[in-house]
Amino acid sequence: MSAATLDLQEAVFAALTNDAALVAAFGGARFHDLTPAGLAFPYVTFGRATAYDWSTGTEEGSEHFFTLNMWSKRKGRREVLALMELVRGALHEKELGLAGHRLVNLRLESSEVRYDEDLGAYHGALHFRAVVEA
Repeated sequence: MSAATLDLQEAVFAALTNDAALVAAFGGARFHDLTPAGLAFPYVTFGRATAYDWSTGTEEGSEHFFTLNMWSKRKGRREVLALMELVRGALHEKELGLAGHRLVNLRLESSEVRYDEDLGAYHGALHFRAVVEA
């Protein structure tokens, strides 16, 4: 399942990076697995990822849950909510090409927004579910 998880993450990042409107809204391709030091806001980080076996008696498959985190230092929630909508539009029910697997479906399951007092930034989280076949 780890190979499918990596394929999925790479396809998600490719979809985000190849979306010109999304890149423009973030002021560049600011999509990261690990946040670089001193990174300018806004940006997206890949959060928690969990995979479960979804195999049948005849086919291998896996179910993946992952979170994309949006970060904004703008006053109020407007920017982070707009960025969340752009990211949702780039991924929800889209057909992403995975290198060694087939994406059956990709759906936004839930979202949340909160203010992170430690960072002084708004944090938007999009929680996705994907089903992948070998």
